[in-house]
Amino acid sequence: MYFYLKALHIIFVVTWFAGLFYIVRLFIYHTEANELEETKKEILQNQFKIMEKRLWYGITWPSCVLTILFGLSLFHNFFPLTDHPWLIVKLCFVFGLFLYHLSCGYILKNLQCNKFPLSSTKLRVWNEVATIFLVAIVFLVVLKDVLSMANGIIGLIIFTGALMLGIKGYKKLRG
Repeated sequence: MYFYLKALHIIFVVTWFAGLFYIVRLFIYHTEANELEETKKEILQNQFKIMEKRLWYGITWPSCVLTILFGLSLFHNFFPLTDHPWLIVKLCFVFGLFLYHLSCGYILKNLQCNKFPLSSTKLRVWNEVATIFLVAIVFLVVLKDVLSMANGIIGLIIFTGALMLGIKGYKKLRG
């Protein structure tokens, strides 16, 4: 039964991340529609509102809940937790990811009311936060070693810096 539960957990982790990555892309497009003439802007923003709601409530939230439920179903296999320090760190990253998820819900609520809390550039940076969580969590799960975390943290900082440079470069190219 363990491997079935683990497979389901991984499947819903993937769909949760897919939802988080795509929802912020929609936020970016929704925000950038402000720059268009009024008729196009209204049509696009209404369409983005529909797409965002369907993605959020049809895929992202259910995937989040199922990820957590299947993760909890595996939890008893790792007692005592002190024998698995990597898991404690992973759970801290998952908690951070859940806070990120909630913050995306806050942005969604604002956009649904035609309030734009972040620029498209800030949203592009915000979109990469999920990538950082993904990289950190996957490396912890695969390596299962806190001692390797020092190298992992250095790598994560370099990776984050490269992402930020990529965003800056894209912004320059885009004009």
